[in-house]
Amino acid sequence: MKKWRNSLLLILMAGLSVAQTGDMVQPEVRRIGDRLACLCGSCKNTVATCQMLGCHYTSPARARISAMSKAGVSDEAIVDDFVKREGKKALAAPAAEGFGLAAWLATPVVALAGLGFIGWFIRRSRKPVVSAAPAMAEADVAKYQQAAERELSRFDE
Repeated sequence: MKKWRNSLLLILMAGLSVAQTGDMVQPEVRRIGDRLACLCGSCKNTVATCQMLGCHYTSPARARISAMSKAGVSDEAIVDDFVKREGKKALAAPAAEGFGLAAWLATPVVALAGLGFIGWFIRRSRKPVVSAAPAMAEADVAKYQQAAERELSRFDE
C-alpha cells in the first residue's frame, strides 16, 4: 500500500512540475510573434515566447497570427494590423524611425559618454600635482628669516 502511495505521489509531483510550455508555436507564428509584445500585463515577453498557461492576450494573438498567415497576409501587414489595433505598445522593440530612433541610439551614446568620462577622470587623477613654491626676492626671505629668529629667541630665554 505504501509503495502505491509513494508511486502515486511521485507521478503527481512530476505532473505538477512540467514546464509551462503551452502549445507548440508554429514557425510563422514564432517569426511574427517575436516582433510583437505580450500585452497581458503580467510578463515582459513577446507573443512568441510568452509561456503563461491561459494567457488572455497571447493565445488569441497567436490564433489571429496563424489565421492571417494562412490567409496569405504578409508579415508586415500582420504587424501593422496589431499596431493599428493596439498602438505602438504592441511592438516588442521600438521602430527605428522618429523618436524610436532616439531610443535605439540613446543607449550606445550614453554608454560611450560614460566611458569617456571615466577615462577622462582616470587620466586627470593620474597626473602628478606639482606645485612649485613661488619665487621670492632675497630681501623678503631675509625679512621672514629675521622674524622667525626673533620669535624663536623668545623660547630660548
